[in-house]
Amino acid sequence: MISGSPTFFQQRGRSNRPVIRWRPPKDTWNWTSEPRNEKPFFTPSNFTHKLPPTANETELLAHMATLKRNYSRLLWDNDKSTNLPLFVDKALKLLNLKQVYYEVEHSVMSRVSCTACKAGAGLLQHYIKLGKSKEEINKMIFQFCVSLNIQSARVCEGITRLFGSEVVYVLKRITIGPDEICSFVIGDACGDVYNPYHEWEVSFPPVQKPPTQSLDAPVEKAPTFKVLQISDTHFDPYYAEGANAECNEPLCCRVSSGPALTPGGGAGRWGDYRKCDTPKRTIDHMLKHIADTHPDIDYILWTGDLPPHDVWNQTKEENLKVLQETVAQMSDMFPGVPIFPALGNHESSPVNSFPPPYISTPESNIGWLYNELDAQWRRWLPAGVSHTVRRGAFYSVLVRPGFRIISLNMNYCNNKNWWLLMNSTDPATELQWLIYELQSAEFSGEKVHIIGHIPPGHSDCIKVWSRNYYAIINRYESTITAQFFGHTHFDEFEVFYDPNDLGRATSIAYVGPSVSPYYDLNLGYRIYYVDGDHDATTRLVVDHETWIMNLKDANLFGYPIWYKLYSARSAYQMQALRPQDWDKFIDDMTYKEDIFNLYFKHYWKNSPRRGSCDGECRKRLVCDARSGRSHDRRALCGNIEARIDSTAPAPQTWRAWLYNGISVSDSPSVQQV
Repeated sequence: MISGSPTFFQQRGRSNRPVIRWRPPKDTWNWTSEPRNEKPFFTPSNFTHKLPPTANETELLAHMATLKRNYSRLLWDNDKSTNLPLFVDKALKLLNLKQVYYEVEHSVMSRVSCTACKAGAGLLQHYIKLGKSKEEINKMIFQFCVSLNIQSARVCEGITRLFGSEVVYVLKRITIGPDEICSFVIGDACGDVYNPYHEWEVSFPPVQKPPTQSLDAPVEKAPTFKVLQISDTHFDPYYAEGANAECNEPLCCRVSSGPALTPGGGAGRWGDYRKCDTPKRTIDHMLKHIADTHPDIDYILWTGDLPPHDVWNQTKEENLKVLQETVAQMSDMFPGVPIFPALGNHESSPVNSFPPPYISTPESNIGWLYNELDAQWRRWLPAGVSHTVRRGAFYSVLVRPGFRIISLNMNYCNNKNWWLLMNSTDPATELQWLIYELQSAEFSGEKVHIIGHIPPGHSDCIKVWSRNYYAIINRYESTITAQFFGHTHFDEFEVFYDPNDLGRATSIAYVGPSVSPYYDLNLGYRIYYVDGDHDATTRLVVDHETWIMNLKDANLFGYPIWYKLYSARSAYQMQALRPQDWDKFIDDMTYKEDIFNLYFKHYWKNSPRRGSCDGECRKRLVCDARSGRSHDRRALCGNIEARIDSTAPAPQTWRAWLYNGISVSDSPSVQQV
């Protein structure tokens, strides 16, 4: 067991995963099956709402030759006396770094990224084993980054400064090697390597699951709640109209990006399709539009990612300032409207760094962020949730009698959160706490909506956490009536199934679109209509609609126009939005190309830069919709390949796409970006 890790579980052999023994969270030891005596959090001002109507090869060879020369020189300069492990030496020589960067950025991993991960982890562990100092290792990381042209010098310097010490700290304290590290971080594309430190299971209370019953469609014309979801605003306080939008860095369109170098290379007034985040004027305009167009909103789901994508240049102070300014802006624009926030992966500095409570070193403590979240969120949340917000940035609130919202910190499943390599076992006991909340809700006859940032079925969520979460959703399928996430920037959804019967849908997770256009996207937000207060309420989502701003037109004509892109039930001809209805819609997308094409248009928020979607692309997106559990595409999507191939034959199978990636992994002469 890792020193300083939680003491509530025991490591066991391979045949028996560590099990977290069931017990309620602290301060709740005397819980019973009696309903909780808790006052509802808000009284809606509106009890009903009308539902909406229906490089060419020569250049690449030269580039790879340069990379190999730089690589050889770097190894000679950094390690003249010691040979590298053979697999590291071979892997680094074969790396197609442009593809690796593309895959990491898009969370679409292949054997190319797996090779890069093993080479990088092996190289770092090699230098740690040699006793190199933190400063020496950071210098080596910076030199590799610059000389191999991975990023500009200032980005390499910032990344090394922000991430180097943290990565070295973690790698010094783990005993696993590159195979286990990269299987954990990348998932199935890097092999399913057994690792006893990352095999664990939550424990359920000794209460039998209620009999499953088929869900009836919500009563037509019954009262509803009107709910706004805003996600991934990525407000950039340094956005500058006319600045270079083609800067070859992770984020452009800023004063520091310099002036445009080409006639069409300047940042647009209202945003830009290239690697640029959201200017303040655009967020202001959107919020005013929402307040004017939807004055009858009952409550807001705010699912995280507030700071911009300048991940090499962030400080704790800057990120806190963005948090404070955006919270004040939301409060001013929607006075009196309850807002339920969830934490994104960009709120920390460095990005994705969320140490669990057992990491208690002063320089790594996450209290600087969680304490400020508690202070800022307190204007909307009851004082009783302060303890869990400060501990792990999650909470539970009774919204109405019989209706609860639970907000999760999904960074504890984030595979880019390096701290989890030390011990991923239910960080901050969040999932065990979730079970307690859901069991109490079941006893009280409450229905629950879960909100968070990273979707649990997304490849960014580690496999073991996602598997445990999937089991929780299955156990409490009668209590959980909807889930809401963000993170991907696309307009999509995930369906959950009974693990013992993958043909029976049990739950639906809505993945809301991003406000940020980063990148190639229009800006968007979601409106949901939730079954409201009446005797037969289901608390299901009755319908939802996506609103967007066409960024091309806004910049062309000088003024943004927000409009409703589609309503789900009308566009997809769905009887209702129950899990089984979404499962049927997935079937329709596999067989009917016109239905999939409509979904693809909405997925991209009708962006003019969306391109086409071939058979492999179609398989991936349909499989994403069927994957509420991450890194398990074989089990969840086994039939999709044959179904789609029967209507639109493709040269590759989805397995080939998953493991071979978007270009040939071992050939330096072929690349697709």
